[in-house]
Amino acid sequence: MKTTKKTGGILLAGILSILLCACASTKENKEAVYMNITAEEAKKIMDTESEYVVLDVRTEEEFAQGHIPGAMLIPDYAIREEADKALPDKDALILVYCRSGRRSKNAAQILLELGYTNIREFGGILDWPYETVTEG
Repeated sequence: MKTTKKTGGILLAGILSILLCACASTKENKEAVYMNITAEEAKKIMDTESEYVVLDVRTEEEFAQGHIPGAMLIPDYAIREEADKALPDKDALILVYCRSGRRSKNAAQILLELGYTNIREFGGILDWPYETVTEG
């Protein structure tokens, strides 16, 4: 009887070890990705959600010429230096855009590398069919 309990315990420990290792390796190999969404999907989030950040990653000059209401400006070239201070909640829903979509994709990837977990990239303001504003 003692031998059976010991064998069963060893078997159970082995199975648990395999499962834990499999989960850990899956988690480590899982590549963090941001989600691409359309301007329409971004607008729906803005209209229905209360907790989100709209992040414009263009230059100050481009931002001044017109931006989405309520958008925060952090130029793409300054994301690494400014994100932690300007965006302290790494789990916040962040909607990222630029002019055409190239810089916003790059910025979304950098945010992931910095540990942000809930990034939605929706391209450029050129494809934004909704209201824009020119005041800060």
